[in-house]
Amino acid sequence: MATFALDPSHSSVEFTARHMVFSRVRGAFTKFTLDLDVDESTNLPTAAAATIEAASIDTNVADRDAHLRSADFLDAEKFPTIAFLSTKISGSPSAFAIDGTLTLHGITRPVTLRAVVDGRGKDPWGNDRIAFSASTTINRKDYGLTWNQALETGGVLVGDELEIALTIQAVNAQQPAAV
Repeated sequence: MATFALDPSHSSVEFTARHMVFSRVRGAFTKFTLDLDVDESTNLPTAAAATIEAASIDTNVADRDAHLRSADFLDAEKFPTIAFLSTKISGSPSAFAIDGTLTLHGITRPVTLRAVVDGRGKDPWGNDRIAFSASTTINRKDYGLTWNQALETGGVLVGDELEIALTIQAVNAQQPAAV
């Protein structure tokens, strides 16, 4: 078993939401942590715990980001973190499931991430690194994120489903991370 720590400069937490029924808006969280235990023989994680700073949401539109941080959506002042804790990991490196709990907006619900091991190797400085990709879809209303606005042409401004995509690179925690 090896413990790995997130390399934030080579990782991302991104999301996609429907806007006005027919388009998509993409965004990311820029501040997050991840602690990861990995089985040395399979490269599969055996445990994962992540924390995201809700206020770090970034859609490249300052006014929209401020609205998403407000009480209408994330209420980042009242709920400053989003957390994930794995409860079960199963499958093979080419396709595995990470079952866990996601706490968002003060509500904790079960969620399953579909994931793959993208690879493992030494970087130019001799650090042991591993990479994963994972995704899931959640319904924002399940987490109390219910704000919306009806459109004159029918439908609503914000879709209920959020697609979440993670690209993770981590370095063996016993080794110092390099650039």
